[in-house]
Amino acid sequence: MPPRPLAIGPAGHSAAHAIERARTARTARGYSQRQLAVRVTALGRPMTFTALSRIERTVRRCDIDDLVAIATALGIAPQTLLASPLTLPGAAGLGEI
Repeated sequence: MPPRPLAIGPAGHSAAHAIERARTARTARGYSQRQLAVRVTALGRPMTFTALSRIERTVRRCDIDDLVAIATALGIAPQTLLASPLTLPGAAGLGEI
């Protein structure tokens, strides 16, 4: 039996939406998916605009290497793309030990 694809969780959905918001708000016109994919590829992380589209639509998972390269291409810190609040029950105490 082929392995089942991993589901995209709330943090993945939040990051995908943050990537799209950052991409479109980066300049007066924003970056197109194609332009951002070219920038990411130039940084050494090959990415097609189709892959970027799939990440933004939460069809494809965004791994940590993708996230860091996308953030760098956008000129923002990677944690900015992860800073969106999660809507998980009990998420307020997740960082506490």
